[in-house]
Amino acid sequence: MAIANQQPEEQRSLRAIARELISRALGLFTGTSDHSVARRGAATAFAIRIAGAAVAFLSQIILARWMGRYEFGIYVYVWTWLLLLGSLVPLGLCTAAQRFIPEYQTQGDFARLRGYIFASRWFVVAIATAVAGTTIAGLFVFQKYLDNHYVVPLVLMCACLPMHALSAAQDGISRSYNWIDMALAPGYIVRPLVILAFMAGFHYAGMPNSALYAMASTVFAYWIVTVAQLVMMGRRLKEKVPAGPRTYETKFWLATAFPIFMVESFYFLLTYTDILILELYVDPDEVAVYYAATKILALVAFVYFAVSAATAHRFAEYHVSGQRDKLERFLTDSIKWTFWPSLAGTLGLLVIGKFLLALFGEGFDSGYGLMFVLAVGLLARAGVGPVERLLNMVGEQKACALIYAGAFILNLSLCFILIPHLKLYGAAIAISAAMMFESAMLYLVTKRKLGLHVFVWKKPA
Repeated sequence: MAIANQQPEEQRSLRAIARELISRALGLFTGTSDHSVARRGAATAFAIRIAGAAVAFLSQIILARWMGRYEFGIYVYVWTWLLLLGSLVPLGLCTAAQRFIPEYQTQGDFARLRGYIFASRWFVVAIATAVAGTTIAGLFVFQKYLDNHYVVPLVLMCACLPMHALSAAQDGISRSYNWIDMALAPGYIVRPLVILAFMAGFHYAGMPNSALYAMASTVFAYWIVTVAQLVMMGRRLKEKVPAGPRTYETKFWLATAFPIFMVESFYFLLTYTDILILELYVDPDEVAVYYAATKILALVAFVYFAVSAATAHRFAEYHVSGQRDKLERFLTDSIKWTFWPSLAGTLGLLVIGKFLLALFGEGFDSGYGLMFVLAVGLLARAGVGPVERLLNMVGEQKACALIYAGAFILNLSLCFILIPHLKLYGAAIAISAAMMFESAMLYLVTKRKLGLHVFVWKKPA
């Protein structure tokens, strides 16, 4: 009887423990504290990026199989130019939104808030349009010096630039209001689906499976999705920002955003240089193999992106209000949120990497060894978490820009030294070495300037 009574008691005890654990887990994401809001934001961003990664991964596999390695390699090259130029033309104003919008909203300075929201969108569209027009003119002037199969896809790439800039501006505004769904879903889920839908239409209509039609699909997707995002954001902003006059501090905004622009410029140059330089030394089909390997491991980088998206404006708030203890604890948490999921994800992808590469088509599995080299750099970056966002939000943009400049120069130099001899592996070694340098310097600068420990492993006090 004693044993019989003991078993129900043990079962009740286990149920109580289970209920408590579930309650604590739910409390992490349902509370109203800044940590809970940030966790929800990070979780939402991560969920959207995972869904987006699945959509992008599937669409890239379909495109690669339809187009073949050579045409897919041309598309990848042009697509990389779109991402690079589109990321540079906002001049840092999109990221600076996460500093100015919370500040103006907290202070009740709605005139400047309205001014910044308006200017940060339409100013970058104007810049992107000017860059697109100049690039198109340059392409036609120097057409005889370019490979013919790149010219028209590059012109179509330019048609995407204004919408890419507008989408980036709306991303920054949405993050500032914790509208993570509005920030990420249009670009990472809806747009790839629309690109695939248009490409499927061309494919089943009997059109050539070429980079030209892939870029045409991209143009349609950018304009449709970004205009829809603009309309939906306008409705949300009406609830947050009362109507009224606008005040513009354009020079101050640009001066503040410029160091951020420098950081982002070198960051994006660091990110895309390997593919752009590879095209000088290898055929498009080899570029396609390298791209497939990087895109598979890019799934790991989504963790870093998700945490950064949910934490940057909190860094600014804690710094402005002088809450040093909160800032330090929040930073420590954000590094843990970044590194451990990244480590688990990397190991999982390396296990099934060869299978994933084979999905792209014949010959893509030759890039499996590249994944191990690329993983080293990604884990080095994850080990310091979103510290680059921290430096930008607390006024250390110049130091951050110098770090990324150094990493870019190292990457560029190693690409030109190694790629001619090691081809794809030269590019992978170059980018991983640059990421390791970047992470080490971010750690040292943050320790020296802010007195904060920004590595995942921390000595006990």
